[in-house]
Amino acid sequence: MPTAADTTWIVDHARSLGFDLCGIVRAESFPELSQFDEWLTSGYAGEMTYLADERRRQPSLAMENLHSVIVCALNYNTAYPYSVDCAATTDPSQEPRGWISRYAWGSDYHEVLWRKLNALQSALRQKFPGPFAARSYADTGPVAERVFAKYAGLGWLGKNTLLLNENLGSWFFLGVILTSLDLLPTVPLGETPPPDLCGNCRQCLDACPTGALIEPYVMDARKCISYLTIELRGEIPEDLREPMGWQVYGCDICQDVCPYNRNVPITATPEFQPRQIHHEDETLFQPKLSWLAALGQQDFREKFRGSAMKRAKWQGLVRNACIALGNSRVQKGTPAHAETVTLLQHLLNSPDSAIAISAQWALSRIE
Repeated sequence: MPTAADTTWIVDHARSLGFDLCGIVRAESFPELSQFDEWLTSGYAGEMTYLADERRRQPSLAMENLHSVIVCALNYNTAYPYSVDCAATTDPSQEPRGWISRYAWGSDYHEVLWRKLNALQSALRQKFPGPFAARSYADTGPVAERVFAKYAGLGWLGKNTLLLNENLGSWFFLGVILTSLDLLPTVPLGETPPPDLCGNCRQCLDACPTGALIEPYVMDARKCISYLTIELRGEIPEDLREPMGWQVYGCDICQDVCPYNRNVPITATPEFQPRQIHHEDETLFQPKLSWLAALGQQDFREKFRGSAMKRAKWQGLVRNACIALGNSRVQKGTPAHAETVTLLQHLLNSPDSAIAISAQWALSRIE
């Protein structure tokens, strides 16, 4: 029989492995999962067809004899400033720089999470010697991690659709272990998960430059800069190029402005610090757009080996850098302007149509 002591042991062991939060929930079909169909029917998923996997709405289909879900959170917030603060201080006379979402500055978070989840799963085998099934997912499986996290007591689903925690904000990754173990949940039966503390605040909705948050708690991913820069293949819709600003991979704006992300803890995890990209001490924190736009496919593979940024692919990253150059307001008559024009003129001849079209659009805005 499952005991409260077992649940406490799992949570404590997860923390000993470096996780900042851990909770356990029964694998049930929570209300948010049934609402997912309407979201998909509205077309808000765009090209992310994998989200239609029925297992995301029916947890029992994700693993045979599934009883419990262990949810772990890992803080990735570093000491570097937020994108909204950096954007306000950019100098158009200097070489243009781009913004990469802070979760992708360091090592591939999937690998970091997997190592810790697998270590926790191994500890479960020693703690519970009888036969049981277990499967770890580090933002890779057909499961709704945020919903499980909510009902495991880790936070609430905010108006920006992210999981928010009163003490950690939203700068954390979620990983899960699905198991046939029948464990007591961290939120006792009959009790409710943490309350929604967003209140009347709508800073995330008002700050989204593309209007992707069409109403509180509802995102049209087709307008989200993270979707546009990472998931979308081909051309970026012209009406969304200017609102993208200097974003080249992902977007942090709705998190940057969230009141719960003020004065949140800083991680000491070295894997999440910005990686150095070449000998001039340049890192992925505000990288030079000319460097990104000029990357060849081999350079991309080498520089982003072991990085979550592989997801965008070479074509996508160069395309995004072109759009950001078009939004850079680089000052005419400066060496940076001349270099940017020369680079974009070269990219007009790219065999990839999305890159060529993006370069042409950028040139039309800065020449």
